Amino acid sequence: MSLSLLLLLLLVSISQASHFLGTVMTYYPKNTGRVVLRYKVNFHSCGNLSWNCPSNNCGTESLVQNKVDEESSGEWCQTEGKSTRLVSSNAPFQLELNSGNWINNIRNGIVRWKAVTLVELRNRSDTGKANTSPQTTIVPVVRVPSNCQRDFNLLAFDPDGDEVKCRYGNTLLGECNPCTPPSVLSLASSCSLSFSPTSRSNEGPYAVQLVMEDFPRQTITLTQNNGLQVVKTTNDAISKIPIQFVLWVDPPVLSCTEGLYLPRFLPPTPANRALLYTPVNQSLEINIKAEANLSIISELLYSGPYNIQETTPAAGEYVLRWTPSQDEDGESHPICFVVQANSRQKNY
Repeated sequence: MSLSLLLLLLLVSISQASHFLGTVMTYYPKNTGRVVLRYKVNFHSCGNLSWNCPSNNCGTESLVQNKVDEESSGEWCQTEGKSTRLVSSNAPFQLELNSGNWINNIRNGIVRWKAVTLVELRNRSDTGKANTSPQTTIVPVVRVPSNCQRDFNLLAFDPDGDEVKCRYGNTLLGECNPCTPPSVLSLASSCSLSFSPTSRSNEGPYAVQLVMEDFPRQTITLTQNNGLQVVKTTNDAISKIPIQFVLWVDPPVLSCTEGLYLPRFLPPTPANRALLYTPVNQSLEINIKAEANLSIISELLYSGPYNIQETTPAAGEYVLRWTPSQDEDGESHPICFVVQANSRQKNY
């Protein structure tokens, strides 16, 4: 039976300037010199954006772009691009976003956006196939009250079984422009972000610019079509993808306890980082339930395949349905979602 894998992460034309809210990209190699790259781009208003190839070895591209989701008040809109590239060689290549600007008043001083993806297609000695990137996604804006301790375990799954690590982007490597990390966050290599209570002077939006990499669990050899080989040890990254989004530090909340002002997930909501399998052409149904006793749950916000369908059977209850196509056979598709509540014109 053909299966596609859906990954869950539970966290509570180019748009005009000063509207960027981040991006994320993943890729899947196919046979006959074809690689499928899926990326999200986030703006205030729905907009499209294509990645540039700074060299001449990225092949020819066909591109389809669709809207994924948008926040009801107009804070953000996310679109998904599916870029299919036909390449004449399995040599690695790099793709870039490089323009401007992020939304106004970013607290860590980021103005122009830049993101880099390293696509590694050489055959691996351990799997006999081309490398697949780590799989991840995230909503454009993650909110946290300034007086609450909050931990965010980002989705980090690798179809090849590699170890996945995260780090902040490096300005000297040209991975962002610049790569100044948010002072209010700490990052573990396991792709977990921690926010500790901070003063009200630190409230506002921060650009989070991460790089996710996959590391082999044993020494492997990568072989190019022309016979050239390179060795990768457990300390050598194979590929890299960007994870960029906005962390918005909000004013204090009266209680940091989940289920009061901050929404809390309830059964049958899948667990954080759950792996769900579904046959091709069969609909997968994800049931989500949340409560917030002192605020009003207003909407479900999600990031994932553009053709997810959402229904709301009751207050605080949502159903996401997704049906993988034959073209997605054997692939992994990440999805993350948050439930947003509001009280007295404040969002949680």
